[in-house]
Amino acid sequence: MTDRKPTTCMRCAVGCGYRQRGGAGGRLVDVRGDDAHPTNEGETCSRGVRETVDPSGERVTEPLIRRGGTLQPADWDTVLGTVSMRIIEALRKGNNNVAVLGSGQQTNEAAYALGKLARGGFGTRYYDANTTLCMASAVQAYMQAFGSDAPPPTYEDVPDAETHVIWGANPKIAHPVLYRWIADSASDDDSKLIVVDPVESETAADADLHVRPEPGTDLALARAMLARAVEDGLVDREFVEHHTEGFEAMVGSLPDISVAAETAGVSVERVSELAAAFDARTLVYWGMGVNQSVQGTGTARSLIDLCLATGNLGPGSGPFSLTGQANSMGNRVCASKSSWPGYRPFDDVDHRKTIAREWGVPLSRLPDSSGPGFVRIIDELARDNIDVCWTVATNPVAGMPDANHVESALDDTFLIAQDAFRSDTVELADVVLPAATWGESEGTVMNMERRVSRVTAAREPPDGVRQDVDIIGAVADRIVPDLFESTRLDPEALFDELSALTRGTTADLSGISYERLSEELAVRWPAPDETGEGGYRYYVGDGGETTANDADSPWSFPTDSGRARFSNTSHRGVPEPIDTEYPLTLTTGRRPDVYNTGVRTRSDAGDGDESATAARMHPETIADHLRAFDRGETVIESRRSAVTVSVTPDADVPPGLVWLPVHNPAANELTLSAADPESAEPNLKQCAISLSAPDRTSTDLTGSGKANGTSSYS
Repeated sequence: MTDRKPTTCMRCAVGCGYRQRGGAGGRLVDVRGDDAHPTNEGETCSRGVRETVDPSGERVTEPLIRRGGTLQPADWDTVLGTVSMRIIEALRKGNNNVAVLGSGQQTNEAAYALGKLARGGFGTRYYDANTTLCMASAVQAYMQAFGSDAPPPTYEDVPDAETHVIWGANPKIAHPVLYRWIADSASDDDSKLIVVDPVESETAADADLHVRPEPGTDLALARAMLARAVEDGLVDREFVEHHTEGFEAMVGSLPDISVAAETAGVSVERVSELAAAFDARTLVYWGMGVNQSVQGTGTARSLIDLCLATGNLGPGSGPFSLTGQANSMGNRVCASKSSWPGYRPFDDVDHRKTIAREWGVPLSRLPDSSGPGFVRIIDELARDNIDVCWTVATNPVAGMPDANHVESALDDTFLIAQDAFRSDTVELADVVLPAATWGESEGTVMNMERRVSRVTAAREPPDGVRQDVDIIGAVADRIVPDLFESTRLDPEALFDELSALTRGTTADLSGISYERLSEELAVRWPAPDETGEGGYRYYVGDGGETTANDADSPWSFPTDSGRARFSNTSHRGVPEPIDTEYPLTLTTGRRPDVYNTGVRTRSDAGDGDESATAARMHPETIADHLRAFDRGETVIESRRSAVTVSVTPDADVPPGLVWLPVHNPAANELTLSAADPESAEPNLKQCAISLSAPDRTSTDLTGSGKANGTSSYS
């Protein structure tokens, strides 16, 4: 047996420190919490440990290439030769003839290397990552309000908050360790937990107050709360006057409280109760229920506005978006996706010159646009405007809205899938590049409070499997051989290159090194020197950042004025309202024991586990549509597709709403690809549906395929 090695859990973005131990036969023997880690101090959740030690998904253990319509084993030289040949041929037609889709599951080093290859090697504007599908609206809101991405608070603020508002999220399921801290703080005599969610989730069941807006109306509710806060004198005038701008314009844009409350399906009394809760130190946490909307940016801005207006910015308070994937933030900081490393503005000429110089590429090769976003890249593929698509640690066939459209688009291109596990996207690929997974890779990640920590290898990957950075380096060597110094990329050297590029930026990593992380385990950015680390963002004082533009001010925002900015957005309605043909609303949510689209836990979410495939409906909904049910099953139909599901009566889901697990591949055959115009994040949480009885003569009920235009869960 080997000694336990420190690493970071890759299950979610809490960033818990682990100690892992490898054993005989290349197995990962066990994982336990690291008592010395500053993030979790030894705390763990069972699913993170279980999925690290013993994932049940089917591994990809050798390179594969499609021959005669089926994926066949091949050697690395063959697949790399095929990949490089097809990419070179595509690039001859233009830099934008190749699409690259990354992931919040990549390490910082892999994300940086992939972005460098996509932007500096290929020069494509069609590059994005699946983090856009979950965090782009929060990112846009932070950028617009504060001039920089990432939440201002840290975990250290959780115990000091008096009110905890959780909006459109279920952290008891999605972030168990963080939720323990929230619940512990909310249990104090002078504290409370408020949940805003249409469904009575596991988190909502613990709440002192649970408010249930109509799906897609979160913005209307948030603006009503702002109007009530202004009317009831809850505004912190001193903070607003000295540290913000746009307040009067925001007030002028606010709706009539009763009209907005009615739109949200919430009483005026509840609006008043929610607004009054901000008259204390308040932390507002939100998740996909806010972000995954055509109004996601506006809603996130309004939650930030509530904090600004009531003076809830500072230790123990503030806006705190909850991140799902382990390295979503690292992807945003490092990957050259919507900004250059360190949040360097994508369209700034001086920053572009710096990137071109440091990468040793012509300035003209760097794309002049960050691209249209994940959803619209798929649309370009569907229009045959892109010949090659390379996916890395992401499963768009299952994870994107209007999944049949996605599958058709990817089926018509030359698809390269790089992944550790069999997935819906892997099964569609022309070439499969087998990648290492947790416990087999080296690098770093960033959690949702900006802490950088190491991930380490306690075992070797299976024979024939390579780390992401090695695969990216090998592809680069055959297409742009001078882009990296070596074919076999060294994670530490990549991190040093990346951190140097962030020096002096708002996301400064230059004071972080592998050596420092080996001693301190985790360091929060900005870290411009070898001893300091970031605290509460934009705040100068105990627990805050260390410098300010104005020595007389406790606040320093990287905006043109140095002040935080209010918004003046308004609710515009849902993109697909219910009607007589589609009278019900579909929403999706997470289950505790399934990982993302299920590829890591696919056997756990298979046909034998009925709860994984069941739609949850209120008994009244079932009673109103009895003719649509047969032997406990129904067909859910949207304007895009239809799926056959089993049904679980559940009073926690309001009448008129149907809940499906987001992890199941069939759920997104139904969802809508409309996207937020500001963030490009899709409207995954709301669409109109109807129910009908299964056709027993033609519908496959075994969960093994599709028939008569109706796909069954698998």
